[in-house]
Amino acid sequence: FILRSASIIHVLSGGFCRFQQETQSKSKVCANVFCGAGRECAVNEKGEPSCLCIESCKPHKRSVCGSNGKTYRNHCELHRDACLTGLKIQVAHDGHCKGTDVVCYAADRNELRTRVIQWLQTEVVPDGWFVKGSNFSDILLKYFKSYDNGDSQLDSSELLKFIQHNESVVELQSYADQESNNLLRSLCVDALIELSDENADWKLSFDEFLNCLKPGFNPPEKKCALEDETFEDGAETQVECNRCVCACGNWVCTAMTCTDNQPAVDDSADAGAEMTEEEWNLRVAELNKHQETVEKMKASTKEA
Repeated sequence: FILRSASIIHVLSGGFCRFQQETQSKSKVCANVFCGAGRECAVNEKGEPSCLCIESCKPHKRSVCGSNGKTYRNHCELHRDACLTGLKIQVAHDGHCKGTDVVCYAADRNELRTRVIQWLQTEVVPDGWFVKGSNFSDILLKYFKSYDNGDSQLDSSELLKFIQHNESVVELQSYADQESNNLLRSLCVDALIELSDENADWKLSFDEFLNCLKPGFNPPEKKCALEDETFEDGAETQVECNRCVCACGNWVCTAMTCTDNQPAVDDSADAGAEMTEEEWNLRVAELNKHQETVEKMKASTKEA
């Protein structure tokens, strides 16, 4: 037993030493290498330094507007995008780009969800010697009953009121003005409902409400589909003269009527006439229906 334990320790220490050597080797090789913004130094198979695009940025939020008119969550994301696309993108100014529509991205939805869960966890009371405590489900049930109008379901307005119960904790500050932040929160409430709305009625039963806010639940990363391509959250594309952005697995687009002689993208005020609400709802529905068809085809291919 002692020998076996010693051999395990030897293996573990050997693995640690190799890891330490590799780390020291990378530090030594990359010591005098400057890769520039959006890139990081890595050691290739030959043991030589190589500048590669950063794999992932830290999730801190300090929005900046790029010279390409796109808003990024921070400087790192902007420089990483420039590296991946090969385009020269500079910081135009801090904050969101002017004229950018308010959109709830997966990161915004997840941030709001995390804040709500952290707030609810502070209200959990463990059982005492003579007093029964309250667990996470008990706390959720209490709030569910408080904000339910009697139909045993929470719609978006009721869920928003529940979240605003502790407004100081769940405040999202992604935009410069409060009006945009309030709109962002409302959009993220809809995104939260979509997470666990099993019967697609845009309301949450208590079980759906509980599943949505379970601390152990990891929201899936949905992608947007268009023709034969899939797009990550935050990606942008063009549909005729309209610009669309992928947010929480759905396309969110500008609503302009395109003319025959109109450029593919035109940000001017008279770029086109606004669609009626009915026309635009139909257009977006067609776009997202196409995405659902693509996802079903992929699912059936995997099963086969």
